[in-house]
Amino acid sequence: MTDPAQTADHRREPGVWSLIHAERAALAADLAGLTDERWATPSLCDGLTVREVLAHLTAGASLGTVRWLAGVIRCRFDFDKQVAVRLAEQLGATPGETLERFRRVVPSTTKPPLPAIAMLGETIVHGEDIRRPLGIRRDRPVDVVTRTAEYYRGTDLVVVAKGRIGGLRLVADDGPFTTGSGPLVSGPTLALIMAMTGRAAYCDDLEGDGVELLRSRCGTA
Repeated sequence: MTDPAQTADHRREPGVWSLIHAERAALAADLAGLTDERWATPSLCDGLTVREVLAHLTAGASLGTVRWLAGVIRCRFDFDKQVAVRLAEQLGATPGETLERFRRVVPSTTKPPLPAIAMLGETIVHGEDIRRPLGIRRDRPVDVVTRTAEYYRGTDLVVVAKGRIGGLRLVADDGPFTTGSGPLVSGPTLALIMAMTGRAAYCDDLEGDGVELLRSRCGTA
């Protein structure tokens, strides 16, 4: 049965869904032909391999509001346990099966009770959690990363971002994104997004007096 809330969301932000689908398709293409050994590479998500992060993305694209809520209740509102359970459901027996399951959800508009822009952010951020350790680069239009950065600067909904950049001035050097006041943190918009969401590795791509403070906040809840 179609979730009316998701249908309404799709009508409000059809452009966001096209960006999400493009991100998923690009990630699936980037991971085609990966050896089993490389699938076991640690991702930028603590404790998860790149294969496990991909399964997490599949879970997010397979989980509507009703199933999400049922899982939360079953896990007694332990959200980390809910994430682990859903990841395990989508991992599959082999890396090839993990990738095939992800390919099947590329066109999905199913999502937990989050705005579509949050799903775009999740897809971009977790895509980079996978790509950077594998040495894979993806270039995106500046408007896509700017839109994502604008979302994260104002929310702590899925991951602490707004709280992490408090008292800092972030300025993109490849686009129009800017936010906050205080010590400067400057660099590519994507690197700002990744640092905002707690990925310390991307602080290496940033400059300014505020970088070390931001780095010290990465990895915190």
